Amino acid sequence: MMEKLDVCFKEFDALYAEMKGWRRHLHQHPETAFEEFETSEFIADILSGLGLTVHKGLAGTGLVATLKAGSSNKSIALRADMDALPLQEENKISHCSKNPGKMHACGHDGHSAMLLGAAKYLSQNPSFDGTVYFIFQPAEESFGGADKMIQDGLFELFPAQSVFGLHNFPDIQAGQFAAKSGTMMASFDTFEIILRGKGCHAAKPHQGHDPLLAASQVVLALQSIVSREIAPHQAAVVSVTQIHGGTTWNIIPDKAQICGTFRCLTDEVRKQIKQRLEEIATSVSAAMNVKAEVKFNPSTVAYPATINSEHETEQALAVAASLVGEENINRAPQPSMGAEDFSFMLQQKPGCYIWLGGNTPETKGLLHHPQYDFNDNILSLGAAYWIRLVQTLMPVA
Repeated sequence: MMEKLDVCFKEFDALYAEMKGWRRHLHQHPETAFEEFETSEFIADILSGLGLTVHKGLAGTGLVATLKAGSSNKSIALRADMDALPLQEENKISHCSKNPGKMHACGHDGHSAMLLGAAKYLSQNPSFDGTVYFIFQPAEESFGGADKMIQDGLFELFPAQSVFGLHNFPDIQAGQFAAKSGTMMASFDTFEIILRGKGCHAAKPHQGHDPLLAASQVVLALQSIVSREIAPHQAAVVSVTQIHGGTTWNIIPDKAQICGTFRCLTDEVRKQIKQRLEEIATSVSAAMNVKAEVKFNPSTVAYPATINSEHETEQALAVAASLVGEENINRAPQPSMGAEDFSFMLQQKPGCYIWLGGNTPETKGLLHHPQYDFNDNILSLGAAYWIRLVQTLMPVA
């Protein structure tokens, strides 16, 4: 498998050390959503040095580099995300995060390095006929940077005919790819339930209306949505992730808060969960003389499901198979209940979101884990995928 890649892209592998250096620099200097100022400048400087036209400022820190070769009017967009997570890194490595409370725990440092590698190779070896738009996107993690770039005119300024995304996936063996047409990843919504009762002394609960007891009943009742109201063949998740309330041992508070998320694969189920969540929270609370106020996505951006188009997915998988062999391609992966804001781009343009495996026996943490570190050994393969995709979709006549 990897021998096949070496034969096809032997000269390209000379860029490996440079990509590795870029990746580790980005890992050491993580920046979270819409704060990727140094990251954006670092990437822009590299792209400008390659002679590419760089447009800055979309969604604040987002940027797009344009590379044109030949005379064809064909065009494609390739996207990498740049933001890190608000997480304290627990690795003891030479390129550990230097920014406390922030780390690249999802591999966006690797995604950016791979796309930079592809941009460098293609700028020096323009063996294609058309236009490539290299999109470096901020705020993928919960804040909808893709949607913001679109609102700022992404596809009006850069009218790509199709758009492609790649994400490392440490659940999959290194050197393997996975994608399917249709739904690849779930929608993403958050909820906040504020319960208002009547506070009182803990020794005299009959004099108040306990919002903590109501909150406990609401949490239990919410579990019935998926288990009893969603058809068994429909994937869905409702997870309560926070409960807040109270200040001390002997006071029943007058307010409590429940927060969580729900995810699903279809708009129909998404609407059903949203409706039932609100109905259950308000009715269960009312039965206990507590008032419930339900807010959806109060501090995050709701993401639609990530849905690949059929033709572009077949193109992407054919390119991946040409690199690693059909035996290393999973054409029917189980959709992930995680979410991805590349979904906004796929609502605007046909395209494909593909997973690149990164797992090895040395892998310690999976995505969003404080001991996760991107597998540098897949940098060449990821960049090679981008290069061959461009060459295949926009061949020289």
